[in-house]
Amino acid sequence: MILFTNSPSELVTCTAFRPSGLKVRGNDPEARFEIHYFDSMKAIVFYLTWPFLYLTASLPFGLLYGMSDFLYSILTLSGYRRTVVIRNLSNAFPEKSALEIKSIASEYYRYLCDVVVESLKATKMSEQESKKRCRFRAADWLDRLYKEQRSIILVTGHYGNWEWGSACFALNTEFKLGVIYRPLANKHFDKLVARMRGRFGTKIIPQTRTLREMAADRQVVTATAFVADQSAPRDHAYWTTFLNQDTSIYTGPEKLAIKFNYPVVYVNTYRMRRGYYELVPELLCANPSETREGEISEAFARRLEKDIVASPVTWLWSHKRWKHQRPDTRKAPGIVSPQT
Repeated sequence: MILFTNSPSELVTCTAFRPSGLKVRGNDPEARFEIHYFDSMKAIVFYLTWPFLYLTASLPFGLLYGMSDFLYSILTLSGYRRTVVIRNLSNAFPEKSALEIKSIASEYYRYLCDVVVESLKATKMSEQESKKRCRFRAADWLDRLYKEQRSIILVTGHYGNWEWGSACFALNTEFKLGVIYRPLANKHFDKLVARMRGRFGTKIIPQTRTLREMAADRQVVTATAFVADQSAPRDHAYWTTFLNQDTSIYTGPEKLAIKFNYPVVYVNTYRMRRGYYELVPELLCANPSETREGEISEAFARRLEKDIVASPVTWLWSHKRWKHQRPDTRKAPGIVSPQT
């Protein structure tokens, strides 16, 4: 069992168990028993863990951050993904000393623990409390887009508190918000995460249904949100230099923006102080259909990089972001096709 994953919203997934994609051929009784066994184990893990998660979410904020401090001690002692964090930081900031990298890493773990408990707390936060804890910076141009009946695409990264950010956007704009996500292997935790993200009318869209759902909602003014800084497959990505490293970026948001000609809006949830954030929208591209291939993906990479360089602590450094290598045939920024 793994208690922490790449995203705090996926924190108690049973990834040590059988891969969810296992298929049964024919009437193999052993295979069917295996599926039943692993499904049962996932249910047991969920029901054993759920009381702790529920209790944590029910804590007042003072005690909640006490829990975060305790969690930080556990992570420090366990060395959770420390090698990954130090390597990522060192490669991203080669100009910083080992002491500076160590200091950022330490602050990062404190931030990560806060985001974990804050994500759990989101399941219990009222509309009023959500607005108080995550402030929205109003933008006249965003209101105009809605009045013009123009749907938009939101792109963001694992920065600040993206879980609170989605609730903030849903509560402070007229757009019908849809959040794209990858379903978890454990269906019990998947339902929990979907319920958390679906608060305040947010539509939760599995990534395999993105195009279908966007097409079905063309008569509605929507905002479709992508957390777009995950590592894309090597041969199906836009490649660029991001934080001093060859980096693959998913092209889905760009392709969909061009297909529907939906303006692309960059949003980030900045941490103001412990327990308080501000969501800031910024128009990244007004007319995607007029852009060159890769232009939107590059603009997103540059904008997110700017925020990370300005405040590196609040990005998800424990994610294995650079696990893919750029194909040797492409050194300049560009999109790599499967045939490359």
